[in-house]
Amino acid sequence: MQTETVIVVAGGGVPCARAEQLPAGAPVIAADEGVDHALALGLTVAVAVGDFDSCSPAGLTALAAAGARVVRHPAEKDASDLELALAEAAALGPRRVLVVGTDAGRLDHALAGLLLLGSARWAGLEVDALLGPATVHVIRDERTFAGEPGELVSLLPLGGPATGVRTEGLAYALDGATLPAGTTRGVSNVFAAPEARVSLAGGVLLAIRPGREPS
Repeated sequence: MQTETVIVVAGGGVPCARAEQLPAGAPVIAADEGVDHALALGLTVAVAVGDFDSCSPAGLTALAAAGARVVRHPAEKDASDLELALAEAAALGPRRVLVVGTDAGRLDHALAGLLLLGSARWAGLEVDALLGPATVHVIRDERTFAGEPGELVSLLPLGGPATGVRTEGLAYALDGATLPAGTTRGVSNVFAAPEARVSLAGGVLLAIRPGREPS
């Protein structure tokens, strides 16, 4: 039986996600310091991945007590802890992966993480992320997602042009549009209905819902 969702908890800053936003009973994979964040959310970690340069001693003790599988990597490696955790998640064969992390911290880490979400390696998965107050959906072919009328959502092409883009339920409709890499045309669209549908003929889009405005 296919696993419905695997949760990947990233390291870095403390996530804003709440336990009720996460599917109950989903397997949890933690990337290094993500162990501590997962425990703070009341989650049971099944697999922990990384070089463990930032996970607390208490977190490592909790992993041992829970019998979690720990996959250690050297500090000098060719992939981030998040990438390694996503690979572990994909190996479980889920339909969906939900990444829980932060929108704070280093800009290069944030950009690398967003690019990673849209990697062709996860093309067979439905990938979403809760990053601070923001929600991110990776769109290949088509996705439908719920929102609040008036809520902002930006559609950003990733790795090349997104072609044949069509939207339903958004205030600024696209009907077979091509969004080339680097365009800002898809920035700051708005939910016009409680549900939006985005489809495309080719390419990859990130639908980024920034959440609350900073105070």
